[in-house]
Amino acid sequence: MRRTLLASLLAVGLSLHAAAGAADLLQVYQLALVNDPVYTSARYALTAGREKEIQGRVGLLPTAGVGGSYMRSDQNFDSSSNTYALQLTQPLFRLANWESYKQGKLSVASSEAQFAQAQQDLILRVGQAYFDVLAAQDALSFLGAQKIAISEQLASAKRNFEIGTSTITDTNEAQARYDLANAQEIAAQNDLEVALARLQQIIGQPPTPLAVLRSSVKLSPPQPAQIDTWVASAQSDNYGVMAQQVALEIAQSEIKRNRADYTPTVDLVAARNFNDQKSVRTPYLNQRGYSNSIGVQWNIPLFSGFSTSSKVDEAVALAEKARSDLDNARRTAVLNARQAYLGVANGLSQVKAYEAAEVSSQSSLDSNKLGYQVGVRINIDVLNAQQQLYSTRRDLSKARYDTLMNGLKLKAAAGALREEDLAQVNALLGGAQ
Repeated sequence: MRRTLLASLLAVGLSLHAAAGAADLLQVYQLALVNDPVYTSARYALTAGREKEIQGRVGLLPTAGVGGSYMRSDQNFDSSSNTYALQLTQPLFRLANWESYKQGKLSVASSEAQFAQAQQDLILRVGQAYFDVLAAQDALSFLGAQKIAISEQLASAKRNFEIGTSTITDTNEAQARYDLANAQEIAAQNDLEVALARLQQIIGQPPTPLAVLRSSVKLSPPQPAQIDTWVASAQSDNYGVMAQQVALEIAQSEIKRNRADYTPTVDLVAARNFNDQKSVRTPYLNQRGYSNSIGVQWNIPLFSGFSTSSKVDEAVALAEKARSDLDNARRTAVLNARQAYLGVANGLSQVKAYEAAEVSSQSSLDSNKLGYQVGVRINIDVLNAQQQLYSTRRDLSKARYDTLMNGLKLKAAAGALREEDLAQVNALLGGAQ
Protein backbone atom coordinates (compact mmCIF):
# COMPACT_ATOMS: atom_id res chain seq x y z
CA MET A 1 0.00 0.00 0.00
CA ARG A 2 2.87 2.35 0.83
CA ARG A 3 4.48 1.77 -2.58
CA THR A 4 1.16 2.39 -4.33
CA LEU A 5 0.65 5.61 -2.35
CA LEU A 6 4.14 6.84 -3.20
CA ALA A 7 3.58 6.02 -6.86
CA SER A 8 0.28 7.92 -6.83
CA LEU A 9 1.89 10.95 -5.18
CA LEU A 10 4.66 10.82 -7.77
CA ALA A 11 2.10 10.74 -10.57
CA VAL A 12 0.28 13.76 -9.09
CA GLY A 13 3.58 15.62 -8.78
CA LEU A 14 4.47 14.83 -12.38
CA SER A 15 1.04 15.97 -13.52
CA LEU A 16 1.44 19.31 -11.76
CA HIS A 17 4.94 19.72 -13.17
CA ALA A 18 3.75 18.83 -16.66
CA ALA A 19 0.90 21.30 -16.36
CA ALA A 20 3.47 24.05 -15.80
CA GLY A 21 5.52 23.18 -18.89
CA ALA A 22 6.38 20.51 -21.40
CA ALA A 23 6.26 16.90 -20.21
CA ASP A 24 9.28 14.89 -21.29
CA LEU A 25 9.55 11.20 -22.09
CA LEU A 26 10.53 10.12 -18.57
CA GLN A 27 7.64 12.01 -16.98
CA VAL A 28 5.20 10.39 -19.36
CA TYR A 29 6.73 7.00 -18.55
CA GLN A 30 6.31 7.58 -14.81
CA LEU A 31 2.64 8.37 -15.38
CA ALA A 32 2.30 5.16 -17.38
CA LEU A 33 3.83 3.13 -14.55
CA VAL A 34 0.94 4.19 -12.33
CA ASN A 35 -1.94 4.40 -14.79
CA ASP A 36 -1.37 1.91 -17.61
CA PRO A 37 -3.86 -0.97 -17.11
CA VAL A 38 -1.75 -3.45 -19.09
CA TYR A 39 1.27 -2.89 -16.83
CA THR A 40 -0.92 -2.92 -13.70
CA SER A 41 -2.38 -6.25 -14.80
CA ALA A 42 1.13 -7.66 -15.28
CA ARG A 43 2.14 -6.49 -11.81
CA TYR A 44 -0.79 -8.29 -10.20
CA ALA A 45 -0.07 -11.36 -12.31
CA LEU A 46 3.46 -11.36 -10.87
CA THR A 47 2.10 -11.12 -7.33
CA ALA A 48 -0.22 -14.06 -8.01
CA GLY A 49 2.51 -16.07 -9.73
CA ARG A 50 4.82 -15.83 -6.73
CA GLU A 51 2.27 -17.78 -4.70
CA LYS A 52 2.88 -20.85 -6.87
CA GLU A 53 6.04 -21.73 -4.96
CA ILE A 54 4.15 -21.78 -1.65
CA GLN A 55 1.38 -23.87 -3.19
CA GLY A 56 3.87 -26.31 -4.67
CA ARG A 57 5.59 -26.77 -1.30
CA VAL A 58 2.34 -27.86 0.35
CA GLY A 59 2.75 -31.45 -0.84
CA LEU A 60 6.04 -31.79 1.04
CA LEU A 61 4.77 -30.44 4.37
CA PRO A 62 2.69 -32.21 7.02
CA THR A 63 -1.09 -31.84 7.15
CA ALA A 64 -3.21 -31.98 10.29
CA GLY A 65 -6.93 -32.16 10.80
CA VAL A 66 -9.65 -32.94 13.31
CA GLY A 67 -12.74 -34.96 12.46
CA GLY A 68 -15.48 -36.63 14.39
CA SER A 69 -19.13 -37.63 14.68
CA TYR A 70 -21.97 -37.71 17.16
CA MET A 71 -24.85 -40.13 16.62
CA ARG A 72 -27.95 -41.26 18.57
CA SER A 73 -29.74 -44.42 17.55
CA ASP A 74 -32.54 -46.84 18.41
CA GLN A 75 -36.22 -46.03 18.55
CA ASN A 76 -36.17 -44.03 21.78
CA PHE A 77 -32.64 -42.73 21.29
CA ASP A 78 -31.42 -44.85 24.19
CA SER A 79 -27.88 -45.18 22.75
CA SER A 80 -25.32 -42.62 21.58
CA SER A 81 -21.86 -42.56 20.11
CA ASN A 82 -19.41 -39.64 20.19
CA THR A 83 -16.03 -39.96 18.46
CA TYR A 84 -13.40 -37.61 17.17
CA ALA A 85 -9.80 -37.89 16.06
CA LEU A 86 -6.80 -35.65 15.54
CA GLN A 87 -4.59 -36.88 12.69
CA LEU A 88 -1.21 -35.71 11.41
CA THR A 89 0.15 -36.91 8.05
CA GLN A 90 3.72 -36.31 6.84
CA PRO A 91 4.55 -37.44 3.29
CA LEU A 92 7.73 -39.51 3.23
CA PHE A 93 7.89 -40.63 -0.38
CA ARG A 94 5.69 -38.95 -3.01
CA LEU A 95 7.45 -38.25 -6.31
CA ALA A 96 4.45 -36.40 -7.71
CA ASN A 97 4.53 -33.91 -4.82
CA TRP A 98 8.23 -33.29 -5.34
CA GLU A 99 7.66 -32.50 -9.01
CA SER A 100 4.80 -30.17 -8.05
CA TYR A 101 7.21 -28.34 -5.75
CA LYS A 102 9.75 -27.90 -8.58
CA GLN A 103 6.96 -26.72 -10.89
CA GLY A 104 5.98 -24.10 -8.32
CA LYS A 105 9.49 -22.67 -8.29
CA LEU A 106 9.61 -22.70 -12.09
CA SER A 107 6.25 -20.93 -12.23
CA VAL A 108 7.70 -18.09 -10.16
CA ALA A 109 10.60 -17.77 -12.60
CA SER A 110 8.13 -17.74 -15.49
CA SER A 111 6.05 -15.01 -13.84
CA GLU A 112 9.13 -12.88 -13.25
CA ALA A 113 10.23 -13.26 -16.88
CA GLN A 114 6.76 -12.33 -18.11
CA PHE A 115 6.71 -9.27 -15.84
CA ALA A 116 10.15 -8.19 -17.08
CA GLN A 117 8.77 -8.53 -20.62
CA ALA A 118 5.79 -6.37 -19.61
CA GLN A 119 8.18 -3.71 -18.28
CA GLN A 120 10.04 -3.63 -21.56
CA ASP A 121 6.80 -3.56 -23.52
CA LEU A 122 5.66 -0.56 -21.48
CA ILE A 123 8.86 1.33 -22.33
CA LEU A 124 8.35 0.53 -26.01
CA ARG A 125 4.66 1.43 -25.98
CA VAL A 126 5.31 4.72 -24.21
CA GLY A 127 8.18 5.56 -26.55
CA GLN A 128 6.17 4.66 -29.66
CA ALA A 129 3.11 6.61 -28.54
CA TYR A 130 5.26 9.60 -27.55
CA PHE A 131 7.11 9.76 -30.86
CA ASP A 132 3.90 9.13 -32.80
CA VAL A 133 2.55 12.33 -31.25
CA LEU A 134 5.72 14.22 -32.13
CA ALA A 135 5.64 12.89 -35.70
CA ALA A 136 1.99 13.91 -36.07
CA GLN A 137 2.79 17.35 -34.66
CA ASP A 138 5.66 17.74 -37.10
CA ALA A 139 3.53 16.66 -40.05
CA LEU A 140 0.83 19.18 -39.06
CA SER A 141 3.41 21.91 -38.53
CA PHE A 142 5.10 21.33 -41.88
CA LEU A 143 1.75 21.26 -43.67
CA GLY A 144 0.81 24.54 -42.00
CA ALA A 145 4.08 26.12 -43.11
CA GLN A 146 3.61 24.71 -46.60
CA LYS A 147 0.08 26.06 -46.69
CA ILE A 148 1.32 29.53 -45.77
CA ALA A 149 4.01 29.36 -48.46
CA ILE A 150 1.46 28.21 -51.05
CA SER A 151 -0.91 31.02 -50.07
CA GLU A 152 1.88 33.54 -50.62
CA GLN A 153 2.60 31.97 -53.99
CA LEU A 154 -1.13 32.07 -54.79
CA ALA A 155 -1.32 35.75 -53.91
CA SER A 156 1.74 36.43 -56.08
CA ALA A 157 0.21 34.52 -58.99
CA LYS A 158 -3.00 36.53 -58.70
CA ARG A 159 -1.10 39.84 -58.69
CA ASN A 160 0.96 38.81 -61.68
CA PHE A 161 -2.18 37.75 -63.54
CA GLU A 162 -3.84 41.08 -62.80
CA ILE A 163 -0.91 43.02 -64.20
CA GLY A 164 -0.62 40.63 -67.13
CA THR A 165 2.78 39.11 -66.42
CA SER A 166 1.44 35.54 -65.92
CA THR A 167 -1.40 33.36 -67.10
CA ILE A 168 -4.44 32.12 -65.22
CA THR A 169 -2.75 28.71 -65.21
CA ASP A 170 -0.34 29.83 -62.48
CA THR A 171 -3.25 30.95 -60.33
CA ASN A 172 -5.18 27.72 -60.88
CA GLU A 173 -2.14 25.58 -60.07
CA ALA A 174 -1.48 27.51 -56.87
CA GLN A 175 -5.15 27.32 -55.90
CA ALA A 176 -5.18 23.55 -56.49
CA ARG A 177 -2.07 23.10 -54.34
CA TYR A 178 -3.62 25.29 -51.62
CA ASP A 179 -6.83 23.25 -51.59
CA LEU A 180 -4.83 20.01 -51.45
CA ALA A 181 -2.72 21.34 -48.56
CA ASN A 182 -5.90 22.32 -46.75
CA ALA A 183 -7.28 18.79 -47.10
CA GLN A 184 -3.97 17.29 -46.00
CA GLU A 185 -3.94 19.58 -42.98
CA ILE A 186 -7.36 18.30 -41.91
CA ALA A 187 -6.12 14.70 -42.20
CA ALA A 188 -2.95 15.57 -40.26
CA GLN A 189 -5.03 17.13 -37.49
CA ASN A 190 -7.03 13.92 -37.27
CA ASP A 191 -3.82 11.86 -37.12
CA LEU A 192 -2.60 14.04 -34.25
CA GLU A 193 -5.85 13.58 -32.32
CA VAL A 194 -5.60 9.81 -32.76
CA ALA A 195 -1.95 9.79 -31.61
CA LEU A 196 -2.85 11.86 -28.53
CA ALA A 197 -5.71 9.46 -27.74
CA ARG A 198 -3.34 6.48 -27.91
CA LEU A 199 -0.94 8.16 -25.51
CA GLN A 200 -3.83 9.07 -23.21
CA GLN A 201 -4.88 5.42 -23.15
CA ILE A 202 -1.49 4.54 -21.67
CA ILE A 203 -1.04 7.38 -19.16
CA GLY A 204 -4.70 7.68 -18.16
CA GLN A 205 -5.05 11.42 -18.70
CA PRO A 206 -4.95 13.96 -21.54
CA PRO A 207 -1.31 14.60 -22.47
CA THR A 208 0.17 18.03 -21.83
CA PRO A 209 2.49 19.64 -24.41
CA LEU A 210 5.40 17.28 -24.99
CA ALA A 211 9.09 18.03 -25.14
CA VAL A 212 10.35 17.68 -28.69
CA LEU A 213 13.57 16.38 -30.20
CA ARG A 214 16.24 19.05 -30.50
CA SER A 215 16.96 19.94 -34.12
CA SER A 216 20.73 19.77 -33.56
CA VAL A 217 20.62 16.27 -32.07
CA LYS A 218 23.17 13.73 -33.25
CA LEU A 219 22.09 10.10 -33.11
CA SER A 220 24.60 7.39 -32.17
CA PRO A 221 25.00 3.90 -33.65
CA PRO A 222 24.28 0.86 -31.45
CA GLN A 223 27.03 -0.36 -29.15
CA PRO A 224 28.45 -2.89 -29.73
CA ALA A 225 28.36 -2.31 -33.47
CA GLN A 226 28.29 -6.03 -34.40
CA ILE A 227 24.92 -7.50 -35.29
CA ASP A 228 26.01 -11.03 -34.29
CA THR A 229 26.51 -9.90 -30.69
CA TRP A 230 22.96 -8.62 -30.50
CA VAL A 231 21.61 -11.77 -32.14
CA ALA A 232 23.44 -13.97 -29.61
CA SER A 233 21.99 -11.95 -26.73
CA ALA A 234 18.51 -12.23 -28.22
CA GLN A 235 18.80 -16.03 -28.36
CA SER A 236 19.64 -16.34 -24.66
CA ASP A 237 18.61 -13.17 -22.80
CA ASN A 238 15.34 -12.22 -24.48
CA TYR A 239 12.59 -12.41 -21.85
CA GLY A 240 10.18 -14.07 -24.24
CA VAL A 241 12.77 -16.78 -24.85
CA MET A 242 13.41 -17.13 -21.12
CA ALA A 243 9.70 -17.51 -20.39
CA GLN A 244 9.36 -20.22 -23.05
CA GLN A 245 12.46 -21.98 -21.71
CA VAL A 246 10.85 -22.14 -18.27
CA ALA A 247 7.59 -23.31 -19.87
CA LEU A 248 9.49 -26.20 -21.46
CA GLU A 249 11.03 -27.14 -18.10
CA ILE A 250 7.59 -27.08 -16.49
CA ALA A 251 6.22 -29.31 -19.26
CA GLN A 252 9.07 -31.78 -18.81
CA SER A 253 8.44 -31.80 -15.06
CA GLU A 254 4.77 -32.48 -15.74
CA ILE A 255 5.74 -35.69 -17.56
CA LYS A 256 7.63 -36.85 -14.47
CA ARG A 257 4.76 -35.84 -12.20
CA ASN A 258 2.27 -37.91 -14.16
CA ARG A 259 4.62 -40.89 -14.37
CA ALA A 260 4.94 -40.70 -10.59
CA ASP A 261 1.36 -41.98 -10.38
CA TYR A 262 2.86 -45.41 -11.17
CA THR A 263 5.12 -45.30 -8.10
CA PRO A 264 4.26 -46.22 -4.50
CA THR A 265 3.57 -43.56 -1.88
CA VAL A 266 4.61 -43.66 1.78
CA ASP A 267 3.28 -41.41 4.53
CA LEU A 268 3.91 -41.12 8.24
CA VAL A 269 0.56 -41.02 10.07
CA ALA A 270 0.04 -40.13 13.74
CA ALA A 271 -3.41 -39.92 15.36
CA ARG A 272 -5.13 -39.42 18.73
CA ASN A 273 -8.66 -40.82 18.93
CA PHE A 274 -11.48 -40.29 21.44
CA ASN A 275 -14.45 -42.65 21.70
CA ASP A 276 -17.52 -42.34 23.95
CA GLN A 277 -20.31 -44.93 23.51
CA LYS A 278 -23.38 -45.16 25.77
CA SER A 279 -26.35 -47.54 25.68
CA VAL A 280 -29.26 -47.88 28.11
CA ARG A 281 -30.18 -51.40 26.97
CA THR A 282 -26.63 -52.79 26.93
CA PRO A 283 -24.67 -50.86 29.53
CA TYR A 284 -21.95 -53.48 29.56
CA LEU A 285 -20.92 -52.24 26.07
CA ASN A 286 -20.42 -48.68 27.23
CA GLN A 287 -16.91 -47.36 26.75
CA ARG A 288 -15.05 -44.11 26.95
CA GLY A 289 -11.40 -43.33 26.43
CA TYR A 290 -8.50 -42.17 24.29
CA SER A 291 -6.16 -44.06 22.02
CA ASN A 292 -2.95 -42.98 20.26
CA SER A 293 -1.45 -44.39 17.13
CA ILE A 294 1.57 -43.77 14.92
CA GLY A 295 2.78 -45.65 11.89
CA VAL A 296 3.59 -45.73 8.22
CA GLN A 297 0.93 -45.84 5.54
CA TRP A 298 1.81 -47.00 2.03
CA ASN A 299 -0.01 -47.46 -1.22
CA ILE A 300 0.97 -49.18 -4.46
CA PRO A 301 -1.14 -48.22 -7.51
CA LEU A 302 -2.02 -51.16 -9.74
CA PHE A 303 -4.58 -49.99 -12.27
CA SER A 304 -6.40 -46.69 -12.82
CA GLY A 305 -8.35 -47.32 -15.99
CA PHE A 306 -5.52 -46.13 -18.28
CA SER A 307 -5.82 -42.65 -16.76
CA THR A 308 -2.14 -42.39 -15.87
CA SER A 309 -0.87 -43.51 -19.28
CA SER A 310 -3.21 -41.06 -21.00
CA LYS A 311 -1.99 -38.18 -18.82
CA VAL A 312 1.62 -39.10 -19.55
CA ASP A 313 0.97 -39.13 -23.31
CA GLU A 314 -0.75 -35.76 -23.01
CA ALA A 315 2.17 -34.32 -21.04
CA VAL A 316 4.67 -35.61 -23.61
CA ALA A 317 2.75 -33.93 -26.44
CA LEU A 318 2.53 -30.68 -24.48
CA ALA A 319 6.28 -30.81 -23.83
CA GLU A 320 6.92 -31.11 -27.56
CA LYS A 321 4.59 -28.16 -28.09
CA ALA A 322 6.58 -26.16 -25.52
CA ARG A 323 9.79 -27.10 -27.34
CA SER A 324 8.35 -25.80 -30.62
CA ASP A 325 7.17 -22.62 -28.88
CA LEU A 326 10.68 -22.10 -27.53
CA ASP A 327 12.16 -22.52 -31.01
CA ASN A 328 9.66 -20.02 -32.36
CA ALA A 329 10.44 -17.55 -29.55
CA ARG A 330 14.16 -17.74 -30.33
CA ARG A 331 13.61 -17.23 -34.04
CA THR A 332 11.29 -14.32 -33.35
CA ALA A 333 13.81 -12.72 -30.99
CA VAL A 334 16.58 -13.13 -33.56
CA LEU A 335 14.39 -11.64 -36.30
CA ASN A 336 13.44 -8.71 -34.08
CA ALA A 337 17.08 -8.10 -33.18
CA ARG A 338 18.16 -8.16 -36.83
CA GLN A 339 15.32 -5.89 -37.92
CA ALA A 340 15.98 -3.41 -35.12
CA TYR A 341 19.74 -3.36 -35.71
CA LEU A 342 19.29 -2.80 -39.43
CA GLY A 343 16.63 -0.21 -38.61
CA VAL A 344 19.14 1.74 -36.53
CA ALA A 345 21.99 1.38 -39.03
CA ASN A 346 19.85 2.25 -42.04
CA GLY A 347 18.02 4.92 -40.07
CA LEU A 348 21.27 6.73 -39.33
CA SER A 349 22.14 6.66 -43.02
CA GLN A 350 18.64 7.84 -43.87
CA VAL A 351 18.86 10.73 -41.42
CA LYS A 352 22.18 11.80 -42.90
CA ALA A 353 20.73 11.60 -46.42
CA TYR A 354 17.61 13.55 -45.45
CA GLU A 355 19.74 16.24 -43.79
CA ALA A 356 21.65 16.66 -47.05
CA ALA A 357 18.37 16.58 -49.00
CA GLU A 358 16.94 19.31 -46.76
CA VAL A 359 19.86 21.60 -47.59
CA SER A 360 19.53 20.80 -51.30
CA SER A 361 15.75 21.28 -51.25
CA GLN A 362 16.12 24.67 -49.56
CA SER A 363 18.65 25.72 -52.20
CA SER A 364 16.35 24.46 -54.94
CA LEU A 365 13.43 26.43 -53.52
CA ASP A 366 15.48 29.60 -53.27
CA SER A 367 16.70 29.17 -56.84
CA ASN A 368 13.19 28.54 -58.18
CA LYS A 369 11.80 31.56 -56.35
CA LEU A 370 14.53 33.73 -57.84
CA GLY A 371 13.99 32.18 -61.26
CA TYR A 372 10.24 32.83 -60.99
CA GLN A 373 10.88 36.46 -60.14
CA VAL A 374 13.12 36.99 -63.17
CA GLY A 375 10.86 34.97 -65.46
CA VAL A 376 12.94 31.87 -66.13
CA ARG A 377 10.83 29.61 -63.87
CA ILE A 378 7.09 29.14 -63.73
CA ASN A 379 4.81 28.95 -60.73
CA ILE A 380 4.57 25.14 -60.74
CA ASP A 381 8.35 24.93 -60.34
CA VAL A 382 8.18 26.94 -57.13
CA LEU A 383 5.24 24.92 -55.83
CA ASN A 384 7.05 21.64 -56.51
CA ALA A 385 10.18 22.91 -54.77
CA GLN A 386 8.13 23.97 -51.75
CA GLN A 387 6.42 20.59 -51.53
CA GLN A 388 9.76 18.80 -51.84
CA LEU A 389 11.29 20.86 -49.01
CA TYR A 390 8.47 20.30 -46.53
CA SER A 391 8.15 16.63 -47.45
CA THR A 392 11.88 16.20 -46.83
CA ARG A 393 11.62 17.89 -43.43
CA ARG A 394 8.69 15.67 -42.49
CA ASP A 395 10.53 12.54 -43.58
CA LEU A 396 13.66 13.67 -41.73
CA SER A 397 11.83 14.04 -38.43
CA LYS A 398 10.09 10.69 -38.92
CA ALA A 399 13.43 9.00 -39.70
CA ARG A 400 14.91 10.35 -36.46
CA TYR A 401 12.00 9.03 -34.39
CA ASP A 402 12.12 5.64 -36.11
CA THR A 403 15.86 5.37 -35.50
CA LEU A 404 15.44 6.11 -31.79
CA MET A 405 12.61 3.57 -31.50
CA ASN A 406 14.63 0.91 -33.33
CA GLY A 407 17.41 1.49 -30.81
CA LEU A 408 14.98 0.76 -27.97
CA LYS A 409 13.56 -2.24 -29.82
CA LEU A 410 17.06 -3.61 -30.36
CA LYS A 411 17.78 -3.54 -26.63
CA ALA A 412 14.38 -5.07 -25.91
CA ALA A 413 15.07 -7.93 -28.32
CA ALA A 414 18.36 -8.57 -26.51
CA GLY A 415 16.65 -8.43 -23.10
CA ALA A 416 18.70 -5.36 -22.11
CA LEU A 417 16.13 -2.55 -22.24
CA ARG A 418 15.97 -0.57 -18.98
CA GLU A 419 14.59 2.72 -17.77
CA GLU A 420 18.13 4.13 -18.05
CA ASP A 421 17.93 3.65 -21.82
CA LEU A 422 14.77 5.73 -21.87
CA ALA A 423 16.61 8.40 -19.87
CA GLN A 424 19.32 8.53 -22.55
CA VAL A 425 16.71 9.18 -25.22
CA ASN A 426 15.02 11.69 -22.95
CA ALA A 427 18.28 13.69 -22.78
CA LEU A 428 17.90 14.39 -26.51
CA LEU A 429 14.63 16.27 -25.96
CA GLY A 430 14.21 20.02 -25.54
CA GLY A 431 11.25 22.29 -24.92
CA ALA A 432 7.71 22.04 -26.21
CA GLN A 433 6.85 22.64 -29.84
